[in-house]
Amino acid sequence: MCGIVGVLGSHQAAPILVEGLRKLEYRGYDSAGIATVSDGVLSRRRSMGKLVNLNDLLMHEPLTGRTGIGHTRWATHGAATTQNAHPHSVGRVAVVHNGIIENYKTIRDKLAVHQIKPQTETDTETVAMLCNWYLDQGHSNEEAAIETVNELDGAYALCFLFDGEEDLIVAARKGSPLAIGWGEGEMFVGSDALALSDMTNEITYLEEGDIAIVSRAGARIIDAERKPVERPRKKVDLGITSASKGQYKHFMSKEIAEQPTVLGEALKYYHHDKSGQLAIEENLDFTRFDRLTMVACGTAYLACHVAKYWFERIARLPVEIDIASEFRYREPPLSRRDLTLFVSQSGETADTLAAMRYCQDKAGKVMSVVNVAESTIARESDFSTPILAGTEIGVASTKAFTCQLLVLATLALRAARQRGELDEAGYHSYLEQLKTLPRLMQEAMACEKPIMGLSQQLSRKTDALFLGRGAMYPLALEGALKLKEISYIHAEGYASGELKHGPIALIDEEMPVIVLAPRDDLFEKTISNMQEVMARGGKVVLVSDAQGIAEAGEGIWKSVEMPKMDPCFAPIVYAVAVQLLAYHTAVEKGTDVDQPRNLAKSVTVE
Repeated sequence: MCGIVGVLGSHQAAPILVEGLRKLEYRGYDSAGIATVSDGVLSRRRSMGKLVNLNDLLMHEPLTGRTGIGHTRWATHGAATTQNAHPHSVGRVAVVHNGIIENYKTIRDKLAVHQIKPQTETDTETVAMLCNWYLDQGHSNEEAAIETVNELDGAYALCFLFDGEEDLIVAARKGSPLAIGWGEGEMFVGSDALALSDMTNEITYLEEGDIAIVSRAGARIIDAERKPVERPRKKVDLGITSASKGQYKHFMSKEIAEQPTVLGEALKYYHHDKSGQLAIEENLDFTRFDRLTMVACGTAYLACHVAKYWFERIARLPVEIDIASEFRYREPPLSRRDLTLFVSQSGETADTLAAMRYCQDKAGKVMSVVNVAESTIARESDFSTPILAGTEIGVASTKAFTCQLLVLATLALRAARQRGELDEAGYHSYLEQLKTLPRLMQEAMACEKPIMGLSQQLSRKTDALFLGRGAMYPLALEGALKLKEISYIHAEGYASGELKHGPIALIDEEMPVIVLAPRDDLFEKTISNMQEVMARGGKVVLVSDAQGIAEAGEGIWKSVEMPKMDPCFAPIVYAVAVQLLAYHTAVEKGTDVDQPRNLAKSVTVE
């Protein structure tokens, strides 16, 4: 969730560190800091809030030195304060850390015997305390870091920097991503390739349990067994890692607008590019499985919820969906006839990764749908399917969500074809529907202007309900989630048929109810539910095509017109409406659209 950057460079490290951290702002953070070594002296600067505050501090209290580490913190243990901000420094060592050290209290108790006491509320300070204690016992910098890591339980990406040492960073990874960047006489460390994209395009991804001893001459890596190991160096496409808002005010607005393009590219890869089809058809045989279990968190979980309708209706493959943070703790029974599928934009989501590892020796196969091809979840899967959304910076997922849906729909069609539920003609009929999605999504963008007017009024509300039937039910959940995430308006999503089983008690003249109702075989039932809302004074916003809006009759507060289309894949197109509704409502309220409070883009802690 936090961001790490480390530099062993030939230029001043401080501006490079701050710029690297800027590329990680999308992850979400509440404080930032850097530490450098100059003329053998270890120094640090930390500040609360955005990176601009750290920049201001460095203007008045500059740090020199060509060696340094930096961090953006999202608070876990201890409040969001300057004292709790990283880097943490104790004696001769400074540490930055992503993750959670689960046994930090045990380590603190051990150190208390030696009269070593913490100065902060964080688990990370304990790492620095322990490492400095090992230095005091006569260990070398490298030895002290390794001994420290050996005592840690939990999840971590760590970088150690030492007083008096300008050519060493020790990096360690377990349960949280960390990458090494290679340069000419320079070396770098980062949470991901994006952080290092201005410095290098050659990356080594550390594996679970690895420790890297990094100098300007290169990196020595030891594995979880503390044996020397070689990890591959890979070229990263800097076009993928670069990110700019361009003409847009926010990354979220840009990423909503990019959806027709990225969906088109994904369609080209899976349905025109021969290797894309073979990657699914030859290596993944859905006839080997009796059940599909889909696991994810947040918006990715809701993408699975939509896809359940496609797999069961089109492929006749029974599907279970589960929230990753609950899945492994209930120890679900699995067999070799089960296919497990894990969806994660970052490919590093801690709960999803833990759930996947639970399944690896129990299910028939483990598959992932990810946006980051070199992520841990992708590397550890039997099959990994990229969504090809490109870098997504906005915390609230938009283009990654619709690309996830497109890939899951593609997999459902493959499953149906392989299982004999679709003949060749039926398969190509659905395929033609998928190919219309970029055009339909572009047409759906026309709803932005009326949504802007609607959002002015919605921004003054404190609550909202979203309703939908069938595959629109999980999209109602997604619409409510988006509104909550970035506008901080309380919102709930419900299956329309559940309205009379409790939520209808909330309806009054102030309650906006957003009804997602494509003209499908459930349309009339959805309209009946809508009438129940209007009969109680609720303000209905109907999202439908022109025919649906006309047939719904009078009494609607507002309508949002979607293009006419076959309803099967309508959730992908209708997602534009709920995204724009949340976005413009947040803009009206003046909230931080791209980095909403308390949230992080990549959740790498449980």
